Amino acid sequence: MTTRYLLLWFQAPLQSWGHDSKFGRRDTLNFPTKSGVLGLVCSALGAGGEQSELLAEFAPLKQTVISFVRSRKTSQDAFIKCDREPLLRDFHMVGSGYDDKDPWASLLIPKTSTGKKAVGGGAKMTYRYYLQDAYFAVLLQVPTIRADTIIEALKNPVWDVFLGRKNCVPTDFIYHGLYADEDLAKEQALKIAADKNLFEDFRVLCGEHEGEVLTLMDVPLQLGEHKRYRDRRVTVITT
Repeated sequence: MTTRYLLLWFQAPLQSWGHDSKFGRRDTLNFPTKSGVLGLVCSALGAGGEQSELLAEFAPLKQTVISFVRSRKTSQDAFIKCDREPLLRDFHMVGSGYDDKDPWASLLIPKTSTGKKAVGGGAKMTYRYYLQDAYFAVLLQVPTIRADTIIEALKNPVWDVFLGRKNCVPTDFIYHGLYADEDLAKEQALKIAADKNLFEDFRVLCGEHEGEVLTLMDVPLQLGEHKRYRDRRVTVITT
């Protein structure tokens, strides 16, 4: 299978890339997951349901992420690297404020597994975490035969695309070119960052290299109601 590399640019006030969230705590990694990126691609394609065949083609392919941060100008008109913004924690109450005497509003109140009212009325506290003012170049290896279809979908998405959650709306174009190899895509990503006066912060490479090695369960094998994933090893290299 011949492949190419898509250069995707993720820029927004808020991003959230969950990989191990449970119950009322919705965490985020500090970089895009492969499941999140492929979910965005599927949304642009209007590809609902399991999509096992499509995901099987992408499962062995690479995804490299380059993270950037803002810079600030010094008194000598030079630019220096800023620190990353801290995580934003957003507090939610789910299922509160509904009138249980209203038949429609009552449907939105959480129930027990037997359909009865939960103790305390069913209201649940949740905490959701977001990256603030983040910038990422994602170098996504794609099958050549699917490249044109995906590019057209990213330019004219069937369904709205978001950077992890529906309130994470991109503020720049996502698609930034198709390249024959990863090095050409990286070169263009660094040019985009330079034009925006951004500094590279870290890279996330597939496989094990010199750096912080992580195991992520973020390779989607099946979407839809019954999702399935497998793991992959990545290395975070701080610059």
